[in-house]
Amino acid sequence: MLGLKREIDQIAKDKGIDKNVIVGALEEAMKQAARKRFGADREIEARFNEELGEIELFEFRTVVEEVNDAEREVDMRTAAEYDPEAEAGDEIGVKLDTEGFGRILAQTAKQVIIQRVRDAERDTIYDEYKERKGEILNGIVRRFEKGSIIVDLGRAEAVLTVKEQVPRENYRPGDRIRAYVLEVTTATKGPQIFLSRACIEMLTKLFEQEVPEMYEGIVTIESSAREAGGRSKIAVASRDSDVDPVGACVGMKGSRVQAVVQELRGERIDIVPFSPDPARYVCSALSPAAVSKVIIDEANQSMDVIVPDDQLSLAIGRKGQNVRLAVQLTGWKIDIKSESKMREVAQWLAEAVSVVEGCGEPEAEILLQQGIASLDDLSVCENELLTQLPGIDEAGAATIKVRAGELIIQKAQEEAAAQAAAEEEARRAAEEAAAAAAAAESAPSDDAEAADATETSDEPVAPEAAEEQDTSS
Repeated sequence: MLGLKREIDQIAKDKGIDKNVIVGALEEAMKQAARKRFGADREIEARFNEELGEIELFEFRTVVEEVNDAEREVDMRTAAEYDPEAEAGDEIGVKLDTEGFGRILAQTAKQVIIQRVRDAERDTIYDEYKERKGEILNGIVRRFEKGSIIVDLGRAEAVLTVKEQVPRENYRPGDRIRAYVLEVTTATKGPQIFLSRACIEMLTKLFEQEVPEMYEGIVTIESSAREAGGRSKIAVASRDSDVDPVGACVGMKGSRVQAVVQELRGERIDIVPFSPDPARYVCSALSPAAVSKVIIDEANQSMDVIVPDDQLSLAIGRKGQNVRLAVQLTGWKIDIKSESKMREVAQWLAEAVSVVEGCGEPEAEILLQQGIASLDDLSVCENELLTQLPGIDEAGAATIKVRAGELIIQKAQEEAAAQAAAEEEARRAAEEAAAAAAAAESAPSDDAEAADATETSDEPVAPEAAEEQDTSS
């Protein structure tokens, strides 16, 4: 046991474990070893004597006048050596001889110590990383397991699952990686640390690290939306009127936002100002597209957004990405429509309300502002909405709704006819293309015949003719 105290201090320092945990493991190991030697039914206690630097074993025995069972009882004279005030019936600890435990003690103690130290190390790691949940950590890619990336964080390994990886991001063993600590759990094999690079928190945390105004609480991210690896949007607000939230996030010459974009490997990021006005907020969320008009339906939490014809594809985005992110960012349902489409709708609505004398385009425009954005809406709307318009009573409202139903049928027929004409035109174009292709295939054969004819006219002179020419010469 010599130098045991020094060994305990060294292990505690190397493993980063509390010294009391190691002492407890040693005491438990000695206790188990003693019970294996003396019997499991014996009341044995192990204590670390720091002055002597060794583990002492004590067996509790009953103090009696006359000893009948030497293993469980102790006489008054012997008990007085340990405790001068001991009386009959007291329980007193008698020190056991620990020499001669031999190989069994050493092996048992080693197993218990290793297990206790390992458990303590796991608990320490769990406590450390549990506190770091919600942070971005640096690590090194070590290996791959079923698509998941195993990341070395220094004292522990973490898992970046396939679901939390960003599409089109590739790593190799030895690469450095930054990821967000998504969750820390305990398991039989030790603490499980789950990372993410695809979550929205990764984006917002990066901005918090790059923008000092966010760290100070002046600028806040009110809402965010992300499609990892493609595009993201964040809505920011400022508590200080002198601080521009968008400018603070962009930084001088775009340095701050570019740092985030670089970390996310080129992911596009739109930074928009948050506004309590839903219309203004939605218009900002659809940037960089310009918006002409917004029709709000607060009851259904939806908006019809009208944009110039040349801005329609920009507002929708590739595969609907821009409008989809705007919906996630604002929480409003958004229907993008072009100005030409809305003019067409206005014409149909004007024709429907024109059945009432004196009504036409002005009333149609009012209906559009009220959220009636199609003939279908008009045919099922409440009469009360129509009777609010000047010159329209209950009978007129019913007539308008009937006319809207007729125009729906008429419009469907026209669209069907237009579609049939387009299909017929496409069929004719396909037939003409097929005919042209067939003609092109036959053209090489004619050229080949012409070539054969040319080769025939250039045949060499016959031998007899050649002899005649030689004679005449």
